[in-house]
Amino acid sequence: MHDRLSGVVTFVQAAEAGSFALAAQRMGLSRSAVGKSIARLEEQLGVRLFHRTTRSQSLTDDGQGFYERCARALAELEAAEAALDSGRRAPSGKLRVSVPALFGRRCVAPILLDLARHHPQLELEVSLTDRVIDLVEDGIDLAVRVGPLASSAGLMSRRLGTQVMVVCAAPSYLAERGTPTTLADLDLHQNIAYGRDSGIVQWRFADAGGRERTTAIKSRIRFDDLEVIADATLAGAGIAWLPCWLVADRLREGTLVRVLAREKGLGCDIHAVWPQTRHLTSKVRTAIDALAARVPALLAATAC
Repeated sequence: MHDRLSGVVTFVQAAEAGSFALAAQRMGLSRSAVGKSIARLEEQLGVRLFHRTTRSQSLTDDGQGFYERCARALAELEAAEAALDSGRRAPSGKLRVSVPALFGRRCVAPILLDLARHHPQLELEVSLTDRVIDLVEDGIDLAVRVGPLASSAGLMSRRLGTQVMVVCAAPSYLAERGTPTTLADLDLHQNIAYGRDSGIVQWRFADAGGRERTTAIKSRIRFDDLEVIADATLAGAGIAWLPCWLVADRLREGTLVRVLAREKGLGCDIHAVWPQTRHLTSKVRTAIDALAARVPALLAATAC
């Protein structure tokens, strides 16, 4: 019975994904494992569930009817599990979360630690990385992502706020090199850029009509860590484009100075992201709600 139920789950995933490969990706299995599971199910049932060609697959008439019944049955099972889960007094079990390294350390980790303090049955496992990982493949329950959502296939998301950016420099640097008044002036200055494997992250602004302008920054100093860039800027090494939540205190203290204040910088949306599911477990729902409640207030408190 267990093998047959496992095969049914794999079959429904393959039917909804439209391909064995995508179903395998969502389930954290190999394509071969998905194909073998469905082949075993077809043998047990004595019917062919999919038309298969080298380029595509589609449900047979028997497969379509079987899918509709199985999908309803699995939805009922998930609803029953969700009802049991929501009936618990508190979230429990392991919650695996992926967050950007610096934003996660400064802004997300304190929220998750409070969550773990209030829910002793919750086991928290947090990965701090700027790498965009595959949530299903890596078995991640929830992720926080800053910037455009490159791929939303099989994912759900909830916007948490906007990361506002500011161009800034140390007073010592400006005293020595002068203060730029236009974006074109940046070509005459030492700019410190954020660079990753995908290249240098461009500085983004809005024109008078609100349309995005991306500025190709010339820079001979690049780091893949925002905190290092902030420290280098504070030391007078150059001009940087940094998130307000990181430098608001330094701007208020005057150890950093806002540059190009007339230019309207474009921020980056921040989202909570999780694998698509019919019913959220209480541990994931509670974490999402906690982030949605506290991240906007944190961003507002560090506005600049």
